[in-house]
Amino acid sequence: MTTERIKKFVGGQAVIEGVMMRGPGYTATAVREPSGSIVVNKEATTSISDRFPILKKPFLRGCVSLYESLIIGMKALSFSAKAAGEDDEEMSNTEIAMTMAFSTVVAIALFLALPTYATKWIPGIGDNHVALNLVEGVIRLVLFLLYIWAIGLTADIKRVFQYHGAEHKTIHTYESDMELTVENVRNHSRLHARCGTNFLLIVMVVSIFVFAFLGWPNLLERIVSRVLLMPVVAGISYEMIRIAGRSENSIVKALITPGLWLQYMTTREPDDDQIEVAIRALQEVRPSEEDAYEED
Repeated sequence: MTTERIKKFVGGQAVIEGVMMRGPGYTATAVREPSGSIVVNKEATTSISDRFPILKKPFLRGCVSLYESLIIGMKALSFSAKAAGEDDEEMSNTEIAMTMAFSTVVAIALFLALPTYATKWIPGIGDNHVALNLVEGVIRLVLFLLYIWAIGLTADIKRVFQYHGAEHKTIHTYESDMELTVENVRNHSRLHARCGTNFLLIVMVVSIFVFAFLGWPNLLERIVSRVLLMPVVAGISYEMIRIAGRSENSIVKALITPGLWLQYMTTREPDDDQIEVAIRALQEVRPSEEDAYEED
């Protein structure tokens, strides 16, 4: 039996005037200060799955990754807001928890409750449970696309989308075993198969099939069941995006193409200063040569 050596994942997120990168050993957020210098916040990457290895199993690891990514992302945003001069101080753990709770409630209302309620106003569906779930999924997807389009009209989010593009380009350069220079990074695509945008689109599609098994109960039961099943949807979607990130299969590539198209909305071409910030963040978390690969 042979094993394949696969380059360890490095993930990231665009923040205010900067980029957060998460490697196997460290997480670093690099931000361009108003003075023009780059400030970095670096911490050891820890996970609850290190204490409970069962959480590293397929489907479970997706839920853990999503939860931890939300926490790390909020902390990175808080640090970047302060470093970029938009806030006087970083958010406390309590404030982060409250923000996450509020954001969760808004997301449930907008992307779960509203679509399943609005479906009843669509004529010609009747009691066809498959059609009802399909229409609900389409409404959810349209709302998601409208949301992305709307926030992308603001100047501040456009800059975040530029840093998002810089993040993707820099990760592509790392995965290609190329030197992390502005010139090398600029030549890569700003689209990436493991992007969170791609993940969210996969979640939208997977949820249609998962929710379809429930039939079409009353409104309250639909909302509750969809909230309770989101970990299942997230687990399935996470495994799919892991496969997409490593596979060269033409069928897999075709299936993730819509997610890549969507990234034309959530990324912009970065300037050299933004690429420098993304490079700095990745340099802080890049594993050593002997630790950069794992057996699969």
